[in-house]
Amino acid sequence: MELGNGFRDHGVAVPISSTRGVVAVADKTGRELVLTWLADSTGCAALLEIDAVTGASASYPIPFPAEGNAPFALLFSSRDRIYTHFKNRLVEFDLDTKAYTFVRETGTRLGIGMTEDDRGRIWGAGYPDSGVFMYDPGTGEFRDYGSVYSQNWRQYPYTLAADDAGWIYFSVGKTLSQFIALNPETGEAVPLLAEDERVPGVTSHVYRGEDGKVYGLSNEKQWDDGQWYELHWDKAIRINGMAPQQRKRIIGGSIWPFHREFPSGRRIKSLDMGGRTLVVEDPATGREKTLAFDYPSEGAHLMEVGALPGGRIGGGAAFPMRFFEFDPATDRFWHEDVMAQTNVMAAQSDRVFLGMYTEGILMEWDPSRLWVAPSKDAPDGNPRMLANCEPDINRPHAILVHPDGRTVVMGGTPGYGHTGGGLLFWDRQTGSSALLKHDQLLPEQSTMSLVALPDGKLLGGTGTRAGTGGEVKAREAELYVMDIATKKIEWHRPVFPGAQEYSELRLGPRGLVFGLMTFTPFDPTNMDELKRFFVFDPTSKQVICEDKDTENVFGPVCLQQGQRKLILSPDGTLYVLFRKGIAKVDLVTFKLSWVTDSPVTIDSGGDWLDGRIYFAHGSHLYSYLPQAK
Repeated sequence: MELGNGFRDHGVAVPISSTRGVVAVADKTGRELVLTWLADSTGCAALLEIDAVTGASASYPIPFPAEGNAPFALLFSSRDRIYTHFKNRLVEFDLDTKAYTFVRETGTRLGIGMTEDDRGRIWGAGYPDSGVFMYDPGTGEFRDYGSVYSQNWRQYPYTLAADDAGWIYFSVGKTLSQFIALNPETGEAVPLLAEDERVPGVTSHVYRGEDGKVYGLSNEKQWDDGQWYELHWDKAIRINGMAPQQRKRIIGGSIWPFHREFPSGRRIKSLDMGGRTLVVEDPATGREKTLAFDYPSEGAHLMEVGALPGGRIGGGAAFPMRFFEFDPATDRFWHEDVMAQTNVMAAQSDRVFLGMYTEGILMEWDPSRLWVAPSKDAPDGNPRMLANCEPDINRPHAILVHPDGRTVVMGGTPGYGHTGGGLLFWDRQTGSSALLKHDQLLPEQSTMSLVALPDGKLLGGTGTRAGTGGEVKAREAELYVMDIATKKIEWHRPVFPGAQEYSELRLGPRGLVFGLMTFTPFDPTNMDELKRFFVFDPTSKQVICEDKDTENVFGPVCLQQGQRKLILSPDGTLYVLFRKGIAKVDLVTFKLSWVTDSPVTIDSGGDWLDGRIYFAHGSHLYSYLPQAK
């Protein structure tokens, strides 16, 4: 669709929504239903209901603007009501009346753990501050306890449980595990693990047993041989061996639960949101039934946009995780399954390299061959997995295919709860890799941007942000020069004192490097990042230009895990993608000037292909023709 002024909307790249928790239930008439919170690029759009016998579906739009926010928790209560919590709101939907019957604002932003106590009250604990809230659907009472546990890092209270005495317990991670006990009458909250019992880089786990007690594991990754506790009021009592595994039946919980069993014994075998099919099986008879259903969708959010070999555009989408391609010649999209989220990509000759979250996966794709859904167990797949960098890299932010045609370098932030990211080197000739840890680079920092310099050198830009749920420890970010052969840093400096991140670097004419950096600490709740444009001479190690007016004059850029805001055209023109439009750089004076307003906010960049600048807004792919007036 032509939008005027050189802009074109190419449409939705991946017209699929994701599920934010799934439950198999029955209404008061006995009709079996599949319920799921439905999320697309706009956030949580609706509650989707699918008839498990006929496939007939209905969607119930969320009664407030989601604005990109979506749930992590889902709970189906004993009163046939479904709950979630996101965008600072507790939401209740009554299955019998088919209506939203309770929406209440809370202090905490995103409910991670949810449960129902023996009195039918609904409890939640939220990210990022361990805020706790309670709602009693029987009386209408609502209580917001606020943040009950303070740390200097963002907390993930993954699991929540209530004992038969009414006390509430929840897990905490990721920097250090912890159990929190809450007295619901007084609101007093007590951390139960001593400092030497807390486990770094993980979360704990709690659950309600059928015996009425709550049990906890200090490290959820050590289920069989970790330290278990009985949680009783304000104490955590050590257990020898494993705790009793008979759990109280609660439908739902945290991190997109999938409850498959209907009350009749039938169960969900599969739910395919892309193919829009539901498969229900009856274990008693061995029979299966495939049902077609439909739902409205704005499509998946586009994470990354880049030019591919063969004159196409491609990139990553989430959620669900897909890799999309677009052919400008035919105006056609297609998309494929991937096993992780495509954060960054770089192409060279006939290959494309993908950096994927989670686990910091590096993959190689040959676009001339048939795409085969990738798997860790398929070394000859297409794309194929080259390396897994967890926990040293979890979210890739920078990938460089070196001009030597042999070396691929990837950097990013570390695993959940960790601080300091590593740097991966992949040798295309030998098929071998080397992974440097942060203490072999710049301790407590992560490489966020990379550019190739002459003579086998790299220029890297770091950031102070920690892995998700981790503790920020570095005071300021730096630029560094590394020799590829020795993998040693030869020079580093906090070129801009107090800078928190060098988000993007781009090699330009005369060997100069153009970049974007920020002085603002990373805030995952804010999609608008204030950046400052600069020019750096890697030979003299001097700043040539610092545009202190970038933020005030041109506004913010959009948060993106792999920055692509600096676009260099074949004729040497350097463009900068801001939220509200496009600027360009005078390569003599380095002055930024405005080119054009965009008809939509520019959410993720960005690349040049056949005279057009491609970028994304939400689920849509757009392009701009600079020569148009």
